Amino acid sequence: MKVIIASKNFNASDHLKDSIEKKFERLGRYFSDDITANVTLVMIKERQTMEATINAKGTIFRAEETATDIYNAVDRVVEKLSSQMSRFKTKLQKKHKEHVEVMFNDLPEDKDTDETEIEIVRSKKFDIEPMEAEEAVMQMELLEHNFFVFLNPETAKANIVYKRKDGRFGLLEPKY
Repeated sequence: MKVIIASKNFNASDHLKDSIEKKFERLGRYFSDDITANVTLVMIKERQTMEATINAKGTIFRAEETATDIYNAVDRVVEKLSSQMSRFKTKLQKKHKEHVEVMFNDLPEDKDTDETEIEIVRSKKFDIEPMEAEEAVMQMELLEHNFFVFLNPETAKANIVYKRKDGRFGLLEPKY
C-alpha cells in the first residue's frame, strides 16, 4: 500500500512522516501495493487533525481524529481503520473474494461482535426536486435534517448537501 501524506497550515517533519508510514504498514498487509492511503494533516490553532482515506477498489475506509498531539491522532486513526476492517471482515471478504487487491484473511476477528448486522429499519420514497445547492441547504435546515437529496438543474444529476461536524455544509456530486 502506498501512503500519500499532505499537510495544511504546518510542515510535517520527516519523523512524523516516517511514523505514519510505519503505522500504516500494519494496515498495508491487507492490501496490494497498488492501493493508496491518502493522509491529510491539518493544524488549526493548537488542535491537530489527521484524516486518512483508503479506497480499496470500491470500499472506502475513512477515519479522522483531532488531538493536541498529532502522534496521538495518528495512533487513534490507525486503530479506527483497523477496527472498521475487523468489524466488517466477513462482509468485506464476500465483496472482495474476486479481488486480489484486498486480503482480509489474516485480519483478526472483531472482539465485540461475531457478525455486524446491517439492518434497514425504514425505507422512504420521495420526489427529487430540481434546486440550487443553497436552496437545498435551506430546505435541509427547515426539515432539521443533517442531509438533503436534490436534483442539480445544471447537471441533471442527484446531489446531496449535508451538515458537517464543524457546522458548515458539504456537497456530494456523483462523477458518472
